[in-house]
Amino acid sequence: MRDPRVEKLAKVMIRYSLKIRKGQYMMLTGAPETQPLLAACYREAIRAGANVETNIVLPGLEEIFYKESSLAQRQWVSQTTKHRTKKLDASCLLLGSPNTRALTNCDPKKMAQVAKARQPMRKIWMKRAGDGDLNWVLTQWPTQASAQDAEMSLAEYEEFVFTGGHLDDDDPVATWKAIKATQQKLANRLNRAKEFRIVAKNTDITFSTKGRKWLNSAGKCNFPDGEVYTSPVENSVNGHIQFSFPAIHQSREVLDATLEFKDGKVVSASASKGEDFLRTMIEMDAGACRLGEAAFGTNYNIERFTRNTLFDEKIGGTIHLALGAGFPECGSENKSGLHWDMVCDLRKKGNIYADGNLIQTNGRFADKSFPKPPRRKR
Repeated sequence: MRDPRVEKLAKVMIRYSLKIRKGQYMMLTGAPETQPLLAACYREAIRAGANVETNIVLPGLEEIFYKESSLAQRQWVSQTTKHRTKKLDASCLLLGSPNTRALTNCDPKKMAQVAKARQPMRKIWMKRAGDGDLNWVLTQWPTQASAQDAEMSLAEYEEFVFTGGHLDDDDPVATWKAIKATQQKLANRLNRAKEFRIVAKNTDITFSTKGRKWLNSAGKCNFPDGEVYTSPVENSVNGHIQFSFPAIHQSREVLDATLEFKDGKVVSASASKGEDFLRTMIEMDAGACRLGEAAFGTNYNIERFTRNTLFDEKIGGTIHLALGAGFPECGSENKSGLHWDMVCDLRKKGNIYADGNLIQTNGRFADKSFPKPPRRKR
């Protein structure tokens, strides 16, 4: 029996997230495992009048590339990639790997080389997205591999994914529009502050957002969503932070990642597992050692860590910081081939201060001008 939430998800992404219009050039990318959702998105996009190009990603090819390619091949960027980056109107990416650890034994230096070579394309992509010339969205299709990472059965993980996206609601688009309105009030309040301080276990870090803009993320690029985000002033970050959850990047897992910043730059990086990988990524290029993003997670339907950053960075009551590329639409000047989100849990003895005033404690905004997102339906 077809799960009606799959059709709802397709409609949310095509009609709400991407706002597909007749004649637009759209790329739809997914692995074979995502076939049910891929077909539903394709159908919805065709009905909306898009010119859809599909890109089916076969498992195992990326591992072969990193293990067998030459330096010249890793530095090559295809003309197709360049064309799509410059011409696409919309991109829909469906995540769903049969093996989330497939790249664990690949050389991180080779990964850094590829990311550095593609940095100019990332710059164009982010500029076009920031200017509104390109709409994009990505989501996670429930697979056995992702369910195992989350320590759930597949059935449990399906419920987790669909609940996180409010897809059990009669009208998920209406729900996300309401969330957007609520989160905009939060973003407006944050935009009136200039200095932020985060205090939690093994964490005391400050940054400035003077001249920067907090933006509202409510299902337009990530789905499920739920965050307000900005790009800190590049040289303003000082202090230290230990990330509560494993930091996941390119199938690699870094435990107890701890960073110390001075005048915006990472001056010390350590981890109980994956420290060499962490340092290699930070040394990728000049912008990789600085923050490109600071964001508050606001999705209280997502309550647990699942080893999937798409969900984990949205957990209500957390903050995530990203090393590397910042957002031009926020005012960021940081450029890098890296963008690595790492999550710190503030739900137990965590405090956030804005211009010296306590605005959040234990994962809940304290001031009435910081409205709470909708609670999980029971």
